[in-house]
Amino acid sequence: MYKLKLRLTPFFFIGPAVFLLIVFSIIPIFISLGLGFTDMDLLGLADWSKVQFVGFDHFENIFKDDVFIKSIGNTFFYVLIGVPIVIVLSLAIALLLNYGSNMLFSGFRAVYYMPSITNIVAVAVIWSFLYNQEYGLFNYLISSLGFDKVPWLQDPLMAKFSLLLLAIWKNIGVDMIIFLAALQAIPKMYYEAAEIDGANRWQKLKYITLPSLSYAIFFVSVTKLIGWLQFFEEPFVMTGGGPLDGTVSMALFIYQEGFQESRFGYAGAASFILFIIIIFVTIVQFSFKKREEM
Repeated sequence: MYKLKLRLTPFFFIGPAVFLLIVFSIIPIFISLGLGFTDMDLLGLADWSKVQFVGFDHFENIFKDDVFIKSIGNTFFYVLIGVPIVIVLSLAIALLLNYGSNMLFSGFRAVYYMPSITNIVAVAVIWSFLYNQEYGLFNYLISSLGFDKVPWLQDPLMAKFSLLLLAIWKNIGVDMIIFLAALQAIPKMYYEAAEIDGANRWQKLKYITLPSLSYAIFFVSVTKLIGWLQFFEEPFVMTGGGPLDGTVSMALFIYQEGFQESRFGYAGAASFILFIIIIFVTIVQFSFKKREEM
């Protein structure tokens, strides 16, 4: 009986987390895949007998949908620009803040981390006012310097960069904390030995700090890519995917098709495609990491 308790104890600790993972992550994946093969809509929810099997029609038609194709391009635009900038800036800020431990540096840590714990909807609403072309603070400052007003959310390309600016500002704090924790875990004797050998700051950064942060950088890059591939809140609150579908992301496209147009089957197909993209990108990252370690 005692041995049985020892064997079951770990499962009591991981059981709640596994249960939540299965109920809210794994099962919905299979449900969305199943919906992708049907014409499920609001009428189908009321009467399941009216739901019809459509095979691969949604998966074929969705790649002919100009808005979906544009959402893929927009999503990769956010990822390819936003993720590297977030990683570089958060690492740079962590390196600067790691040099001191007095109240001033602690205050800066709180300042940089504060946006990460602020409600994204409230932040996006406030930034929408800041971006207002006629009365926003940003254009007021630009006009006071003698420059023309910028159409922050009115031009498709400028709107993408405007959303990126907000998202980068919002995401730096969490990664900064991760890098700070990794920096403080590096043994000081490495730096002391390097100083005895006459290494300068750049050499210590190149040969000690960055290699010691490789796993932290890998973790942040994986989580950031997964998170930014699901870019949703900023375009949903600030632009609604406009102008001219210039800011619509894949996650926002899924929401619009599923909850605004009530095309649950079509949205299910799109969500499964997004899931496949996330899995593929994650596998590629892990394969590159394994090659580096070999």
